[in-house]
Amino acid sequence: MSQGLAGVQKAARENKEMKFTALLHHLTMELLRESFYALKRKAAPGVDGVTWQEYEPGLEDRLVDRHGRLHRGAFRATPSRRVYIEKEDGRQRPLGVAALEDKIVQQAVVTILNQIYEEDFLGFSYGFRPGRSQHDALDALSYALRKKKVNYVLDADIRGFFDNLDKNWLVKFVEHRVADPRILRLIQKWLTAGVMEEGEWSETKTGTPQGSVISPMLANIYLHYVFDLWVDVWRKKNAQGDVVVVRYADDTILGFQYQAEADRFLENFRERLGKFGLELHPDKTRRIEFGRFAEQNRERRGEGKPETFDFLGFTHISGKNGIGRFTVRRKTIRTRMRTKLRQIKQQLRERMHDPLPQTGKWLKSVVQGYFNYYAVPGNLDSLGVFREQVLGCWWRTLRRRSQKRRPTWASILALAAHWLPQPRVLHPYPHARFAASHPR
Repeated sequence: MSQGLAGVQKAARENKEMKFTALLHHLTMELLRESFYALKRKAAPGVDGVTWQEYEPGLEDRLVDRHGRLHRGAFRATPSRRVYIEKEDGRQRPLGVAALEDKIVQQAVVTILNQIYEEDFLGFSYGFRPGRSQHDALDALSYALRKKKVNYVLDADIRGFFDNLDKNWLVKFVEHRVADPRILRLIQKWLTAGVMEEGEWSETKTGTPQGSVISPMLANIYLHYVFDLWVDVWRKKNAQGDVVVVRYADDTILGFQYQAEADRFLENFRERLGKFGLELHPDKTRRIEFGRFAEQNRERRGEGKPETFDFLGFTHISGKNGIGRFTVRRKTIRTRMRTKLRQIKQQLRERMHDPLPQTGKWLKSVVQGYFNYYAVPGNLDSLGVFREQVLGCWWRTLRRRSQKRRPTWASILALAAHWLPQPRVLHPYPHARFAASHPR
C-alpha cells in the first residue's frame, strides 16, 4: 500500500463520518500498473476484444495515455459485453464482461475504496473482501450454529439482486463517504455504460453488471447500508434471544433462538428491502428448524429429519458427531456436482483424441481444483463419488476413440492411480480455523 492510501485508511478508521473530497490523485501510474497485473490473465475479453496478453506489450505507453485521460476527465466507459452462464437449475445467468482498460481502472478504484470501506464494513460481511474467503464465511456460520443458541435458520435469497439494485440509491450510499466528484463520475459512467449483446447496445436502468471488477464493491456498499447496519441495530433492539448473521455478497444466512423472532424479522426484512427496490425470492427464502434440538423436536412431532439448507456450495445438515453431540455436517450440493460433471464430460468429448498424458494432466488439475474447495471434514464420501464419476466419464470417452482397441476397466484404473488425486481433507475443522483467526 502506498503512503497516500495508508493515510486514507487511517483517516477512515479515525473518523467514521469523514467524506473524502480528494481521491483521484491516488490513482497513479503505479496503481494502474499494479491493477493490470492483478487482473486474471485468462479472463474473457470485453467488447474491445483485447486480451490481457495482447495488452501487455507497450503497457507503459498505454497506461500513460489512460492516466492522462483519467485526470483530464476525458475517460469514456465502454459498454459491457453480455454473456450467459448456466446455473445449477438450468437457467441462464447474465454476466457483463468489461473491456480490459475499464477493468484496469475499476481495479484501481476498488483498491482506493477498499481503504475506506474496509474500516466501515461489519464483521459478518465476507463476500469479495481482502483477506476474507468463502471458507471464512463457512467457518463462521458453522461455529455460530454450534456455539450460539440457534434453533431456527432463515435462508434469505434476494431476487435478482445485481440486476435490480437501484442506481440512484447506490450513488447516495457512496456519497456518504466519497465526495470527490471525479470518482463519483467514474462510478456513474460505469453504471450507465449499458451492455452490448449480439452487436446491439441496450441501456440498463437498474442494477450493476454482475461479473465486472467493481460490481462486488458496489454491491457490498449497497448491502452495507440496506442490510448490514439495519440488521445490526435490529438484533440489538428487537431480539431477546441469540441472532447470528453471515453474509457473502447477496447470499445471507441468519440463525435465531426463537421462532417468533425469526418470523418477525422476516416480515421486517421484506419491508426494508421494498424501500430500496428489492424483494426476497418467495420460493428460495425459507425459515427452517435447525440446531441441537431440531432432530428430537421433529421426531416428537412425527415430522422426520430436520430440513437442510444450502450455502456457498455446501448443503448444511443438522446432525451428530461420533460421540452423539450436535454438529453441522456439510456435503457438496448435488446440483453443483452434477453441473461440474456435465462440464467435464463435454470437455472430455472435445479432448477425445488428445494424447493420454495431456488429458490426464488436465483432469488432474480439474479434480485437484475441485478438491481444494470441497475437501472439508465430513465430505470425503462426496469427493469419492465425484472422482468415480470423473473416472467413468473418462473411460466412456476413451472407449469411443476406437472400435478396435477399447481400454479395459483395469487399464483405466491404472490411469486413475497415476493422474487422479485421491480424496483427502484439505481444510481444518471450522472451529479450529475460526478460533485461530478470531482469538478471544
